[in-house]
Amino acid sequence: MARVRRGARAVTALLAAVLTASLAGCSSTGGKRAEEARAAQTAGGKAAVNTPRWTFAMVTHSGDGDTFWDIVQNGARQAADKDNIKFVYGHDKEAQRQSQLVQSYIDQKVDGLIVTLAKPDAMKDVVARAEKAGIPVITVNSGAEVSKAYGALTHVGQDETMAGEAVGEELNKRGRKKALCVLHEQGNVGHEQRCDGTKKTFKGELQKLYVEGTNMPDVQSTIEAKLQSDRDIDSVVTLGAPFAPTAVKAREQAGSDAEIDTFDLNAKVADGLEDGSLGFAVDQQPYLQGYQAVDLLWLYKYNADVLGGGKPVFTGPQVITKKDAAALREYTKRGTR
Repeated sequence: MARVRRGARAVTALLAAVLTASLAGCSSTGGKRAEEARAAQTAGGKAAVNTPRWTFAMVTHSGDGDTFWDIVQNGARQAADKDNIKFVYGHDKEAQRQSQLVQSYIDQKVDGLIVTLAKPDAMKDVVARAEKAGIPVITVNSGAEVSKAYGALTHVGQDETMAGEAVGEELNKRGRKKALCVLHEQGNVGHEQRCDGTKKTFKGELQKLYVEGTNMPDVQSTIEAKLQSDRDIDSVVTLGAPFAPTAVKAREQAGSDAEIDTFDLNAKVADGLEDGSLGFAVDQQPYLQGYQAVDLLWLYKYNADVLGGGKPVFTGPQVITKKDAAALREYTKRGTR
């Protein structure tokens, strides 16, 4: 009988050991496996959540062919895949037509809106109509100073004046005396703020030069003519990455020694920083602006979360030089920086 009891105790101990080992396995590898499975789903463009398939629309002031906005869209679309969101995108550089695009998405009863406020006066009424229709709005890139007043949940982007101040300080470090600030979109308040911020901290002389941003040959010839007429200009600051290589060509044609610097980053700018044809770039991380905007709308719909208590969420500025270029090139070529 004693032998039977000893046998029963042995079996019980064995079962307990097996159960303990099984539970230990669940805690140490099961969560990791589930996490890996979710990551694999997301990487494959599949949702990592089971919330309703809401529709979010983004409407920007981008002109045709502005690659900056391709990076913003890459971030938005990857967040949308993860969050089970149907993402739709529209753009128009003319403020009135941008406003009409927003209205069309309101009429379609989308579940969330992401808009830019480069020309805020033209967008004020339509953002108010979205709010009245119960559609949450997040602003990105431009319009931080009016976003909350217009009724947006929050703003994702950089403070353009602060970014300009960073440029002025960097020009001072480099001993520059006379700089040109090239504005490629008239009426864009963010562009004006960048140049004004630069002027605020730059100890030298800063001049503004307006160009037609959708006409690159015109951009090049206008910068070239300015550099030929004023040999004292020792720096040219473009306000978007696509314009930096064009400014380099203008400098070469003009026979100028001016340093070309720029706001924003892309693969060509990374190459230019590394080969020395560009001095520095100020990155506002557009991928983050798209990604965070979609994620924050999803969080609001799912959990009523508002990051930062409604205050702007900054994605820049970050001054990038030659020493950073090699590390960032891989990311620029895949369209995420």
